[in-house]
Amino acid sequence: MPTPPLAGGSAGPAHLRPLIDTVLTALHDGATRRNGPLPAGGPETVTRNLRRTTGPLIPDHGTGAHHALRTLVTALTEGAADPAHPHCAAHLHTPPLALAAAADLAASALNPSMDSWDQAPAASALEDTLTTALAAEIYPNRPKPDALVTTGGTEANQLALLLARERHGPVQTICAANAHHSITRAAWLLGLPRPVILPAPTGVMDPTALHEALITHPGPLLVTATAGTTDTGQIDPLTEIADLTTTHGADLHIDAAYGGPLLFSPTHRHTLRSLHRAHSVTLDLHKLGWQPASAGILAVPDHHHLSPLHHHAPYLNADDDTDAGLPDLLGRSLRTTRRPDALKIVVTLQALGRDGLADLIDRTIATAHHLADLIEENPALELHDRPTISTVLFRPTHSDDTTVATIRRTLLDRGHAVLGRARADNRLWLKATLLNPHTTPHDLRQLLTLVTHAHTDATMEGSTLR
Repeated sequence: MPTPPLAGGSAGPAHLRPLIDTVLTALHDGATRRNGPLPAGGPETVTRNLRRTTGPLIPDHGTGAHHALRTLVTALTEGAADPAHPHCAAHLHTPPLALAAAADLAASALNPSMDSWDQAPAASALEDTLTTALAAEIYPNRPKPDALVTTGGTEANQLALLLARERHGPVQTICAANAHHSITRAAWLLGLPRPVILPAPTGVMDPTALHEALITHPGPLLVTATAGTTDTGQIDPLTEIADLTTTHGADLHIDAAYGGPLLFSPTHRHTLRSLHRAHSVTLDLHKLGWQPASAGILAVPDHHHLSPLHHHAPYLNADDDTDAGLPDLLGRSLRTTRRPDALKIVVTLQALGRDGLADLIDRTIATAHHLADLIEENPALELHDRPTISTVLFRPTHSDDTTVATIRRTLLDRGHAVLGRARADNRLWLKATLLNPHTTPHDLRQLLTLVTHAHTDATMEGSTLR
């Protein structure tokens, strides 16, 4: 077998082009065979089909590039949960824009490693420009805000707690019951006290409970608020929280992994009022930014706040190299080797501009409100609340939690729809997290019809069992 060609260099594109054609054909064929938001049959069926199609993954003799790509990409696509399908709406799992995926291909072909300048000359400059620009969106009145590119909201939240620990020592975190699970996990990983969890009876942090906690617990304290919860998409009362942290001398971190991109929408940015008052902010652009994972951001109001992350490895950031003007990249992440995720983000921002991104955001939120309208108009369905961003909770009227859970699994097993589950008001709800700007009113009506049919089947099955 000849030595396989490389993706980079001047000859790389010529080698990639036929392979990409094979991949694109396989993506089409796999999606056609699936013909829905996910494969039918559940885990056992999907695993069995995949293994039967692919055969041994490490054969004695290779099958060749085109055969391997065609077989595996087709099988993976056929067995995928496809967020581009309008009935795949369970999670904060966005359908990536085609232009962002194309940019990601270029990043993979060039393969710069963002841990030293001599591995990523232009990519490091591009990332620096992006992080400065995004930080300025969050902290418009600060002279030198900064940001880091992360693998997502979980890593960004962990970095936020780490920086607070480096500022104050073993900081005590205060968050509400609606906070993302990564906050508690980060405290555990960093050896910090277990967070104080405040009740969130209305789905958001209760300022009265926060006031009591700030009085009761000795410092240093870090309050973590949420702008776009995982379960309901609600936004904590950021101004009241910021006022309380200022009064009591506590630091504030805002996890805006979901809601942060609302900054780009003139219609909706008011919901993030006081975001700039936080000591750190998490964004995650592979949610409401339509990027392929990963595309997380942690922003801080001053670049000096990131100084604790400085790390020295002579083969990557020797002092004399740094003194001579080579950028030191090790302090830009806890990771060493990392991808140039900035490229796809910059391509998207430049291609769409502020108005294009705002249109995507506004369109998606309008779709969520239309779904809420359809639910409210249907006496067979119950709406939990009007959507704050693009998450809609609903359930068949008079259903119990067991029936709701059964409906969700029935839709999954049939390959008809991917809906999430969330507990609110001490009841289980179906969760539609709408992130596809191409979803139509017809798609929404079809989704609700699938739910009501599954509910009828579940009810009849339950009656038979009784």
